[in-house]
Amino acid sequence: MALTLLEASKIAFNEGRVKDAAIIKQYADSSAILDRLPFRDIAGSALSYNREETMPGIGFRGVNEAYSESTGVVNPQTETLAIAGGDLDVDKFLLQTMGADTRDAQEMMKVRALSLSWTNTFINGDTTTAPKEFDGLKKRLTGTQLVDAGATSGGDALSLEKLDELIDQVGDPGGLILNKTMRRRLTQASRSTSIGGFITTEQDDFGRQIEMYSGIPLLVIDEDNERNKILPFTEDNPGGGSPASTSIYCVSMGEMRLMGIQNQGIMVTDLGEQDAKPVFRTRVEWYSGFAIFDGRAAARLQGITDAAVTA
Repeated sequence: MALTLLEASKIAFNEGRVKDAAIIKQYADSSAILDRLPFRDIAGSALSYNREETMPGIGFRGVNEAYSESTGVVNPQTETLAIAGGDLDVDKFLLQTMGADTRDAQEMMKVRALSLSWTNTFINGDTTTAPKEFDGLKKRLTGTQLVDAGATSGGDALSLEKLDELIDQVGDPGGLILNKTMRRRLTQASRSTSIGGFITTEQDDFGRQIEMYSGIPLLVIDEDNERNKILPFTEDNPGGGSPASTSIYCVSMGEMRLMGIQNQGIMVTDLGEQDAKPVFRTRVEWYSGFAIFDGRAAARLQGITDAAVTA
């Protein structure tokens, strides 16, 4: 059974693993994606599965007639786990003078950095340039799951019609992934009587207010752990011209749709005092990735410029 990180943190807490629960919760709290994406535990270092692409045909027949044979199309896929993490050293002097809470705070910062780095890879990962990572949505989505905002050189303003077209490409849409600027553009459009856009709000699992477009949560992502924009306005435009656009992704997260995969979950290991220098070392690691089980579980709207939304 696949669980979100928040669900996993509750289980860890109930089992008495209080520190593990706090760390897992920090992962989820640091990313709108990891807050909602369910993860399946797998054995080994990879997962092989068949992705459904085309449904088998169904027809009608007359008496004594035969059905036309029709089978669905499935494409075999293999997802390998990537190893993400890092070591964290805290000097003995800081522990002695500032207390043990100093180490806990540094560990939480490390966890948050890993969460932001993972979120960036989830969108922009490319194994051709970084073979130790996994491919992100930007590289994976092609064909009908890639929608152009327009064909203007330099990009096009977001239109609600194109946003609705993006949503229609996804079965059971559960989130729209976008940057802060586009979230602001959509809320501005909702206040305009000439444009509209059905924007509502609800509270997430951490008590934060989340905007919804037509009942679909707006999952806002901003910067990675190195303060680089994850969805900047520097992408290539479908119509050519200088790169000046961004993308919005629509996803359906859940069993046999878009789902994370992991082996064992997030691991935090206390390596103790080091011989080489007077520090206490903590290692944070996560063997993880994600899989798209259904060809209509994600889609991308590309070529969007920083401009007012149109109808």
